[in-house]
Amino acid sequence: MSELITADLVVLDQDLGEDRFDLIRNLSEKVVQQGRATSLEGLYADAKARESKTDTGIPGGIAIPHCRSESVTEATLAMARPAPGVDFGAKDGPADLIFFIAAPEGADQEHLTLLSKLARSLVKKSFVASLRSAEDPQDVVDLVNGALGLGGASEASDAGASAGPSSDQVSQEGGSKTPTGEGSTSLAAGARAAAGATATAGATATAGASGAEAAASSADTAASDDDHGTTSATEDAASTKDSTEKRLVAVTACPTGIAHTYMAADSLAQVAEEKGIRLDVETQGSSGNEALSQETIDAADAVIFAVSVDVRDRERFAGKPVIESPVKRGIDEPEAMIDEAISASEDPNARRVSGSKSANASAASDEGTWGGRIYRSLMTGVSYMIPFVAAGGLLVAISFILGGYEIANNANDILGISDDAVTGDGASLFNLGDTSLLQYLAAVANVIGNFAIGLLVPALAGYIAFGMSGRPGIAPGFAAGLVANTVGAGFLGGIVGGLLAGVVAYLLAKPKLPRWLAGMMPVVIIPLLATMISSGLMFLILGQPIAWIMTVLNDFLMSMSGASAVVLGLILGAMMGADLGGPINKAAYLFATAGLSAGNDVSKEIMAAVIAAGMVTPLAMALATTIRKKHFTEAEISNGRAAWLLGASFISEGAIPFAAADPLRVIPSSMVGSAVAGAVCMGSHVASPAPHGGVWIVFLVDNWPMYLISVVIGTIVTAAVYLVLKGLGNAKTGNEKADEVAAAS
Repeated sequence: MSELITADLVVLDQDLGEDRFDLIRNLSEKVVQQGRATSLEGLYADAKARESKTDTGIPGGIAIPHCRSESVTEATLAMARPAPGVDFGAKDGPADLIFFIAAPEGADQEHLTLLSKLARSLVKKSFVASLRSAEDPQDVVDLVNGALGLGGASEASDAGASAGPSSDQVSQEGGSKTPTGEGSTSLAAGARAAAGATATAGATATAGASGAEAAASSADTAASDDDHGTTSATEDAASTKDSTEKRLVAVTACPTGIAHTYMAADSLAQVAEEKGIRLDVETQGSSGNEALSQETIDAADAVIFAVSVDVRDRERFAGKPVIESPVKRGIDEPEAMIDEAISASEDPNARRVSGSKSANASAASDEGTWGGRIYRSLMTGVSYMIPFVAAGGLLVAISFILGGYEIANNANDILGISDDAVTGDGASLFNLGDTSLLQYLAAVANVIGNFAIGLLVPALAGYIAFGMSGRPGIAPGFAAGLVANTVGAGFLGGIVGGLLAGVVAYLLAKPKLPRWLAGMMPVVIIPLLATMISSGLMFLILGQPIAWIMTVLNDFLMSMSGASAVVLGLILGAMMGADLGGPINKAAYLFATAGLSAGNDVSKEIMAAVIAAGMVTPLAMALATTIRKKHFTEAEISNGRAAWLLGASFISEGAIPFAAADPLRVIPSSMVGSAVAGAVCMGSHVASPAPHGGVWIVFLVDNWPMYLISVVIGTIVTAAVYLVLKGLGNAKTGNEKADEVAAAS
């Protein structure tokens, strides 16, 4: 592996311009001059764009501008100690230590790990002090290599490590053995107190404080030597803490995932240790990410999101009080974020992470197995697919309102569309011809809606592959989904094609390759090979058998009427009520929405039955808490009020608080009532052209009175069974217990 930094990439005590962009350009020139980037303008543009998103200055006179760029040929670190300092947006003033990280677009894991480790080293005061006192560029190179573990013992000593215990030594405190440098920060606070010094911007460690600060740095931050996983601020001391100790979890992430991600994790962990708070941090960065276990998340009192990008698998944290800020605040104000999280954990009205964790939580324990990986990938594909079909289905439904059902047959003729291309012979907004404006708008809505629904299978396959292998799997997955559509394999083909594309992309990414080849893998080679293999198999071998299965299934559905339709409604309804937004519920919904794209009457009837059944359980919980309040706590009654709206809007997750608290009563009640609603709906030939909406699509539904009646019947049945089961179980809770206590007194 080539060196990250050389003496030619270090600039000391020179005037490098008045603003940050001048300095970044100067360092970009250094990188290009050393043959580590092909284009100055390309590298500078990427670095400037990244800097414009978020300030990279951090307290203590440090800045870490960084970027990924296609112009960079090998991971590079350039360093400047400008005189005077340059403002990079830190609250305490200009920076006099600037590290510029230039990473290739497809940087290898080893280099990214080292760059992240350097960012974490910059929270160590002795290391920073040594950089400020370095006399020549080679001293800086030796210090950096020592911090990264790339140099010899002398370099590590220069970085301040020799002043405190080595990474192999073990400190003892109160009988608890804690290996320093392996995840503990138990000595950090005490060493800082012994030092008797505080860090200020641009300050150099004094002789009297350097030894103690070096000792602190050797035990500093739970994550300083863990670049690949989660960080626990009090890992070893947890067993000695009182059971009432506050526990927090955090996620840190920045756009490039190189520097700020890990510095925020360390800053938060350091403050949590000083406050005696258990904190587990998940770093969603480029140098590795081990997800927090669901058990750890469930045990936490609150969650901190210090992120400047979306949190991966956010649903795992559903229901937890949350504090969310840009990643830089985790570096600048870690104490404030910790304090806010503690306050949120004690505030019943605090903002909470939205969504349902049921699917992800159940899969968390399987995350290391292929079964768990496939499960999560399928759930990812379904979750991302639903907005496509919901948007498309509702647009088609709106077109029916505006232009009647016949619009489905003549929308293309009105707009002059042939072979999915506008010929110019149809009506336009400014030249309607013989078409009314209402008919024209109906045709537009119908065509757009059908295009969106047409993306159902490609989106399903693409995001299944994404769930399996990340971004390199998206293109192969979409391609396999399009092939599945072309050969008539439908949503089953999309599932198979998506899994194929994801597995192939995942396996292709596993081998360690030379750096010159590794950079091309995620952008060119993996998408190419995974697309060829998965789409080729789908087109040549798998597509026709799957298409035959889909044909048989569709023929079977088309033949269903009378008693058979009622049985189908019972089955689909029970599935919708089984796990309230979980995998069984989603399987039934996927079955209905996939069939809806066919546009036949049976498919619309299945869709209506699924929607009606999905509304039942939250409405039943709302009804039960309204008519028998003595059976429930105040919190459950409050959840019941919210469930009225959630159930009416076809959001089954509104019943999850009840199912989580009392699953042995809620789930059987839910399945019985939802099955009844589905059977009544199918037996009455209720049909919905829209895939979502609850009561709000009532006037789009054929035989809408029976649609509402089926929901009401299912709701009453579920509520009645639930209350009977609570009575049989002698489940006296909440207000009922309070009344008994009052009567006894």
